[in-house]
Amino acid sequence: MPKNLCLSVLILSVVTSKFILAQTPDTVFLEELTWTEVASALDSGSTTIIIPTAGTEQNGPHMVLGKHKYRINAGSERIARSLGNTLVAPVITYVPEGGIDPPSGHMRFAGTISIPREVFESVLEHTARSLKQHGFTDILFLGDSGPNQGPQESVAKRLSREWSNEGINVFHIGDWYKIGVFDDYLISQGASYEQIGSHAGLRDTSLLMAIAPEHVRTNSISPGRGPDVDGVSGDPTIATAEYGQIGFDLIFNAALNQIKELMQKE
Repeated sequence: MPKNLCLSVLILSVVTSKFILAQTPDTVFLEELTWTEVASALDSGSTTIIIPTAGTEQNGPHMVLGKHKYRINAGSERIARSLGNTLVAPVITYVPEGGIDPPSGHMRFAGTISIPREVFESVLEHTARSLKQHGFTDILFLGDSGPNQGPQESVAKRLSREWSNEGINVFHIGDWYKIGVFDDYLISQGASYEQIGSHAGLRDTSLLMAIAPEHVRTNSISPGRGPDVDGVSGDPTIATAEYGQIGFDLIFNAALNQIKELMQKE
Protein backbone atom coordinates (compact mmCIF):
# COMPACT_ATOMS: atom_id res chain seq x y z
CA MET A 1 0.00 0.00 0.00
CA PRO A 2 1.44 3.47 -0.95
CA LYS A 3 2.69 5.53 2.00
CA ASN A 4 0.32 8.42 1.23
CA LEU A 5 -2.66 6.07 1.22
CA CYS A 6 -1.55 4.51 4.51
CA LEU A 7 -1.23 7.96 6.06
CA SER A 8 -4.69 8.97 4.82
CA VAL A 9 -6.25 5.80 6.24
CA LEU A 10 -4.52 6.40 9.59
CA ILE A 11 -5.73 10.02 9.77
CA LEU A 12 -9.28 9.01 8.83
CA SER A 13 -9.22 6.29 11.48
CA VAL A 14 -8.10 8.73 14.20
CA VAL A 15 -10.67 11.35 13.19
CA THR A 16 -13.45 8.76 13.04
CA SER A 17 -12.50 7.39 16.48
CA LYS A 18 -12.54 10.87 17.99
CA PHE A 19 -15.91 11.57 16.36
CA ILE A 20 -17.40 8.37 17.73
CA LEU A 21 -16.04 9.05 21.22
CA ALA A 22 -17.42 12.59 21.13
CA GLN A 23 -21.02 11.55 20.54
CA THR A 24 -23.63 11.77 23.30
CA PRO A 25 -24.22 8.20 24.50
CA ASP A 26 -27.59 6.52 24.19
CA THR A 27 -28.37 6.69 27.89
CA VAL A 28 -31.07 8.01 30.21
CA PHE A 29 -28.83 7.95 33.29
CA LEU A 30 -27.85 11.36 34.63
CA GLU A 31 -24.47 10.15 35.89
CA GLU A 32 -23.48 9.02 32.39
CA LEU A 33 -23.97 12.50 30.91
CA THR A 34 -21.90 15.68 31.07
CA TRP A 35 -23.46 18.85 32.43
CA THR A 36 -23.69 20.31 28.93
CA GLU A 37 -25.48 17.18 27.70
CA VAL A 38 -27.97 17.48 30.56
CA ALA A 39 -28.53 21.16 29.76
CA SER A 40 -29.10 20.28 26.11
CA ALA A 41 -31.56 17.53 27.06
CA LEU A 42 -33.51 19.98 29.21
CA ASP A 43 -33.58 22.51 26.38
CA SER A 44 -34.90 19.77 24.09
CA GLY A 45 -37.81 18.97 26.42
CA SER A 46 -36.46 16.25 28.69
CA THR A 47 -37.91 17.82 31.82
CA THR A 48 -39.12 14.64 33.54
CA ILE A 49 -36.76 12.84 35.89
CA ILE A 50 -37.02 9.67 37.96
CA ILE A 51 -35.41 9.55 41.40
CA PRO A 52 -35.01 5.81 42.09
CA THR A 53 -34.55 4.55 45.63
CA ALA A 54 -33.31 1.13 46.65
CA GLY A 55 -31.55 -0.11 49.76
CA THR A 56 -28.44 -1.92 50.96
CA GLU A 57 -29.78 -4.88 52.87
CA GLN A 58 -29.41 -8.59 53.45
CA ASN A 59 -31.26 -10.77 50.97
CA GLY A 60 -30.49 -14.19 52.32
CA PRO A 61 -27.37 -16.23 51.59
CA HIS A 62 -28.23 -16.37 47.86
CA MET A 63 -28.74 -12.74 46.76
CA VAL A 64 -26.43 -9.74 46.96
CA LEU A 65 -27.09 -6.77 49.23
CA GLY A 66 -27.62 -4.52 46.20
CA LYS A 67 -30.67 -6.44 44.94
CA HIS A 68 -32.95 -3.41 45.07
CA LYS A 69 -30.43 -1.23 43.20
CA TYR A 70 -30.23 -3.58 40.23
CA ARG A 71 -33.99 -3.99 40.07
CA ILE A 72 -34.84 -0.30 40.32
CA ASN A 73 -32.19 0.80 37.83
CA ALA A 74 -33.57 -1.66 35.29
CA GLY A 75 -37.13 -0.52 35.95
CA SER A 76 -36.26 3.17 35.89
CA GLU A 77 -34.47 2.87 32.56
CA ARG A 78 -37.35 0.96 31.01
CA ILE A 79 -39.89 3.52 32.23
CA ALA A 80 -37.76 6.47 31.10
CA ARG A 81 -37.36 5.07 27.61
CA SER A 82 -41.07 4.27 27.39
CA LEU A 83 -42.11 7.78 28.48
CA GLY A 84 -39.55 9.59 26.36
CA ASN A 85 -37.99 12.93 27.33
CA THR A 86 -37.13 11.43 30.72
CA LEU A 87 -33.86 11.02 32.59
CA VAL A 88 -32.93 8.94 35.63
CA ALA A 89 -31.08 10.34 38.66
CA PRO A 90 -28.48 8.21 40.49
CA VAL A 91 -30.20 5.61 42.64
CA ILE A 92 -30.39 6.35 46.37
CA THR A 93 -29.10 3.22 48.10
CA TYR A 94 -29.03 4.37 51.73
CA VAL A 95 -32.53 4.07 53.23
CA PRO A 96 -34.19 3.07 56.52
CA GLU A 97 -33.48 -0.61 57.18
CA GLY A 98 -33.97 -0.91 60.94
CA GLY A 99 -32.43 0.25 64.19
CA ILE A 100 -28.65 0.36 64.43
CA ASP A 101 -27.86 -0.01 68.14
CA PRO A 102 -29.39 -2.26 69.18
CA PRO A 103 -29.83 -3.67 65.66
CA SER A 104 -33.27 -4.55 64.41
CA GLY A 105 -34.79 -5.62 61.10
CA HIS A 106 -32.22 -6.23 58.39
CA MET A 107 -29.52 -4.56 60.50
CA ARG A 108 -29.17 -7.86 62.33
CA PHE A 109 -27.36 -9.23 59.25
CA ALA A 110 -23.87 -8.25 58.10
CA GLY A 111 -23.52 -5.58 55.42
CA THR A 112 -26.88 -3.87 55.81
CA ILE A 113 -26.72 -0.06 55.99
CA SER A 114 -29.53 1.92 57.64
CA ILE A 115 -30.31 5.61 58.07
CA PRO A 116 -33.13 7.26 60.03
CA ARG A 117 -36.36 8.08 58.22
CA GLU A 118 -35.85 11.83 58.66
CA VAL A 119 -32.42 11.62 57.04
CA PHE A 120 -33.86 9.69 54.10
CA GLU A 121 -36.63 12.26 53.70
CA SER A 122 -34.03 15.04 53.73
CA VAL A 123 -32.04 13.32 50.98
CA LEU A 124 -35.21 12.92 48.89
CA GLU A 125 -36.19 16.54 49.43
CA HIS A 126 -32.82 18.05 48.58
CA THR A 127 -32.37 15.78 45.57
CA ALA A 128 -35.71 17.03 44.25
CA ARG A 129 -34.84 20.66 45.05
CA SER A 130 -31.54 20.30 43.16
CA LEU A 131 -33.25 18.88 40.09
CA LYS A 132 -35.97 21.54 40.16
CA GLN A 133 -33.26 24.20 40.23
CA HIS A 134 -31.83 22.82 36.99
CA GLY A 135 -35.18 22.92 35.20
CA PHE A 136 -36.89 19.57 35.72
CA THR A 137 -40.63 20.04 36.09
CA ASP A 138 -41.92 16.49 36.69
CA ILE A 139 -40.09 14.63 39.44
CA LEU A 140 -40.95 10.99 40.10
CA PHE A 141 -40.01 9.03 43.24
CA LEU A 142 -39.72 5.33 42.38
CA GLY A 143 -38.87 3.05 45.30
CA ASP A 144 -38.07 -0.67 45.23
CA SER A 145 -38.24 -1.25 48.98
CA GLY A 146 -41.18 -1.23 51.38
CA PRO A 147 -39.81 1.25 53.97
CA ASN A 148 -39.15 3.77 51.18
CA GLN A 149 -42.80 4.16 50.24
CA GLY A 150 -44.07 6.26 53.17
CA PRO A 151 -41.22 8.80 53.14
CA GLN A 152 -41.48 9.19 49.36
CA GLU A 153 -45.20 9.86 49.55
CA SER A 154 -44.74 12.35 52.38
CA VAL A 155 -41.99 14.34 50.63
CA ALA A 156 -43.85 14.28 47.31
CA LYS A 157 -46.98 15.74 48.88
CA ARG A 158 -45.05 18.37 50.80
CA LEU A 159 -43.06 19.60 47.80
CA SER A 160 -46.08 19.49 45.50
CA ARG A 161 -47.93 21.82 47.86
CA GLU A 162 -44.95 24.16 48.08
CA TRP A 163 -44.48 24.30 44.30
CA SER A 164 -48.14 24.17 43.27
CA ASN A 165 -48.02 27.67 41.71
CA GLU A 166 -44.77 27.04 39.82
CA GLY A 167 -45.89 24.26 37.50
CA ILE A 168 -43.67 21.71 39.25
CA ASN A 169 -45.05 18.24 39.98
CA VAL A 170 -43.59 15.73 42.42
CA PHE A 171 -45.14 12.27 42.30
CA HIS A 172 -44.71 9.16 44.44
CA ILE A 173 -45.14 6.16 42.13
CA GLY A 174 -46.47 3.66 44.61
CA ASP A 175 -47.62 1.19 41.96
CA TRP A 176 -44.02 0.18 41.28
CA TYR A 177 -44.17 -1.58 44.63
CA LYS A 178 -47.57 -3.07 43.84
CA ILE A 179 -46.18 -6.57 44.28
CA GLY A 180 -49.64 -8.05 44.65
CA VAL A 181 -50.01 -8.20 40.86
CA PHE A 182 -47.01 -10.52 40.67
CA ASP A 183 -48.14 -12.55 43.67
CA ASP A 184 -51.51 -13.11 42.00
CA TYR A 185 -49.74 -14.50 38.95
CA LEU A 186 -47.56 -16.81 41.04
CA ILE A 187 -50.62 -18.07 42.91
CA SER A 188 -52.28 -18.79 39.54
CA GLN A 189 -49.25 -20.95 38.68
CA GLY A 190 -49.73 -23.07 41.79
CA ALA A 191 -47.43 -21.32 44.27
CA SER A 192 -48.54 -20.69 47.84
CA TYR A 193 -48.15 -17.48 49.83
CA GLU A 194 -45.74 -19.35 52.08
CA GLN A 195 -43.52 -20.11 49.08
CA ILE A 196 -43.76 -16.55 47.76
CA GLY A 197 -42.73 -15.20 51.16
CA SER A 198 -42.16 -11.63 52.22
CA HIS A 199 -38.40 -11.37 51.65
CA ALA A 200 -35.86 -13.18 49.46
CA GLY A 201 -38.33 -15.95 48.63
CA LEU A 202 -39.91 -17.02 45.34
CA ARG A 203 -40.96 -13.52 44.24
CA ASP A 204 -37.78 -11.64 45.10
CA THR A 205 -35.42 -14.26 43.74
CA SER A 206 -37.30 -14.68 40.46
CA LEU A 207 -37.15 -10.93 39.81
CA LEU A 208 -33.38 -10.74 40.31
CA MET A 209 -32.86 -13.88 38.21
CA ALA A 210 -34.59 -12.10 35.33
CA ILE A 211 -32.92 -8.71 35.75
CA ALA A 212 -29.40 -9.46 37.03
CA PRO A 213 -28.86 -13.24 37.25
CA GLU A 214 -25.14 -12.78 37.93
CA HIS A 215 -26.08 -11.50 41.38
CA VAL A 216 -27.92 -14.67 42.43
CA ARG A 217 -25.78 -17.36 44.09
CA THR A 218 -27.61 -20.39 42.77
CA ASN A 219 -25.35 -22.76 44.73
CA SER A 220 -26.52 -21.13 47.97
CA ILE A 221 -30.28 -21.31 47.36
CA SER A 222 -32.27 -23.31 49.88
CA PRO A 223 -35.76 -23.05 51.38
CA GLY A 224 -35.92 -20.10 53.75
CA ARG A 225 -35.47 -20.86 57.43
CA GLY A 226 -37.12 -17.63 58.53
CA PRO A 227 -36.40 -13.90 58.78
CA ASP A 228 -34.76 -14.38 62.19
CA VAL A 229 -32.51 -17.23 61.06
CA ASP A 230 -31.15 -16.78 57.52
CA GLY A 231 -33.11 -13.67 56.52
CA VAL A 232 -35.29 -15.56 54.04
CA SER A 233 -39.09 -15.72 54.07
CA GLY A 234 -40.39 -18.04 51.36
CA ASP A 235 -38.93 -20.68 49.08
CA PRO A 236 -36.39 -19.39 46.54
CA THR A 237 -35.62 -22.91 45.29
CA ILE A 238 -38.58 -22.78 42.90
CA ALA A 239 -37.73 -19.33 41.54
CA THR A 240 -37.08 -18.96 37.80
CA ALA A 241 -36.03 -16.16 35.47
CA GLU A 242 -39.18 -16.82 33.46
CA TYR A 243 -41.35 -16.05 36.49
CA GLY A 244 -39.22 -12.98 37.15
CA GLN A 245 -39.62 -11.57 33.65
CA ILE A 246 -43.39 -11.87 33.87
CA GLY A 247 -43.32 -10.19 37.28
CA PHE A 248 -41.07 -7.42 35.99
CA ASP A 249 -43.48 -6.79 33.12
CA LEU A 250 -46.49 -6.68 35.45
CA ILE A 251 -44.86 -4.24 37.87
CA PHE A 252 -43.49 -2.09 35.04
CA ASN A 253 -46.93 -1.79 33.41
CA ALA A 254 -48.58 -0.90 36.72
CA ALA A 255 -46.06 1.88 37.38
CA LEU A 256 -46.11 3.21 33.82
CA ASN A 257 -49.89 3.40 33.81
CA GLN A 258 -49.89 5.27 37.15
CA ILE A 259 -47.34 7.77 35.85
CA LYS A 260 -49.32 8.44 32.69
CA GLU A 261 -52.52 8.93 34.67
CA LEU A 262 -50.87 11.34 37.12
CA MET A 263 -49.20 13.38 34.39
CA GLN A 264 -52.39 13.62 32.35
CA LYS A 265 -54.20 15.14 35.32
CA GLU A 266 -51.72 17.97 35.61
